[in-house]
Amino acid sequence: MTEIQDRTTIYIDGRWVPSTGSTVIEVENPATEQVIARVPAGTEEDVAKAIAAARRAFPSWSQTTVHARAGLLRKLQQALAKREDNIALTVSMEMGSPMRISKRIQAPLPQVVVGAYADLVESYEFEENVGNTLVTREPAGVVGAITPWNYPLHQITNKLAPALAAGCTFVLKPSEVSPLVAYLLMDAVDEAGFPPGVVNMVPGYGPEVGEALASSPDIDVISFTGSQRAGTRVAQVAAPNVTRVTLELGGKSANVILDDADFSIAVKVGVANAFLNSGQTCVAWTRMLVPADRYEEVVQMAAGFANTYTVGDPLDPATKLGPVANRAQRDKVLGLIDTARAEGARVVVGGTDKPAGLEHGYYVAPTILADVDPDSTIAQEEVFGPVLSILSYTDEDDAAAIANNSRYGLSGGVWSATNERALAFARRIRTGNVDINGAAYNPMAPFGGYKRSGIGREMGREGLEEFLEVKSIQQ
Repeated sequence: MTEIQDRTTIYIDGRWVPSTGSTVIEVENPATEQVIARVPAGTEEDVAKAIAAARRAFPSWSQTTVHARAGLLRKLQQALAKREDNIALTVSMEMGSPMRISKRIQAPLPQVVVGAYADLVESYEFEENVGNTLVTREPAGVVGAITPWNYPLHQITNKLAPALAAGCTFVLKPSEVSPLVAYLLMDAVDEAGFPPGVVNMVPGYGPEVGEALASSPDIDVISFTGSQRAGTRVAQVAAPNVTRVTLELGGKSANVILDDADFSIAVKVGVANAFLNSGQTCVAWTRMLVPADRYEEVVQMAAGFANTYTVGDPLDPATKLGPVANRAQRDKVLGLIDTARAEGARVVVGGTDKPAGLEHGYYVAPTILADVDPDSTIAQEEVFGPVLSILSYTDEDDAAAIANNSRYGLSGGVWSATNERALAFARRIRTGNVDINGAAYNPMAPFGGYKRSGIGREMGREGLEEFLEVKSIQQ
């Protein structure tokens, strides 16, 4: 814990420099409700300086070879690996992810992403001939990135790695809830030796720093991950400049357990998915759909699994469920549970009472809700907390209709005894991602959503192409 410390500067043009403002952001540990560090709250002037540095760096950086860019990404990967323990600790302390999650996902996954883009860019075909036309793909320009608090480093590297691989320069606004790990990333960027201005960071609040970044005419691509409300605002302020916008927004994903599935495995994995990172995961399967004739059996099974989730201090190795990230998030989740109860849902496990023995911290008990109407608030709104709703269906057509009864379309799960049946059902779900029988996460498959879950894709080849412009040269 001694490694958590105040940071007094911001990162612009390859140097740590003071902010032009005097306001600070107090970073709170959601497990203790205590301030653990302070960072500068950036200003519009800071953003302008960062964008100007990125603009100056773009001509030379965009002309570097892919092998040179890949080499620097590998150095960044190594610099992150050196900081892995500190990254895990920092994420757990600033946003509450249990150390078992921080060590398994929060710290190592960004390294995988950075290394994968180093490999991908060296094999990517930037040019092709189509008849008498040479089609080239060129760096899009200066990228502005606005990132969330739930996977604070991973969500940055999902944007940073492909943007740098493509030859773009980068200005980051990390979440004000969890900015400390972004400082560790900038330390790693500095150590890796990227040229001045290629990567810049201005921490701060959305109305000041976020809007200044998204509204700048000198930004070529704005990449945002967060809520639908904030994403809509980003798109609005970027529109007058016709800035390209990519949005990765919310989800309300359905986990459909077909009648021939192994229910013991499907329900256990489904509960684990819904509760991962205290439910603060955009792809969480927060609606479990089960056959009506096995409904009560599944409800009790899910309740049994939920009761095994130890709630407590994120730094305790025994903790499976930490706090949610802040007071506002805790109050939102508890309010949605109250609304669900008022609209007829049955609280099987958990609810709005604080977990026993936890006097401080923004904790929410792992909660299972039954008798949930598909049109109810809890079945339609993204909760972003450890709350699982269980719904029944009559047949596959009914299950597909319920799964698609959402303004979101980000992810989902399907379980069946046969891959063919599960795949056929997966094709019916209007989402950007579907997992069959708990298949492993693939960090280089394209990621993004349908409907109000966003615009564009991250990860893989498609993620790289979000930061490229296409040019046709007739010969």
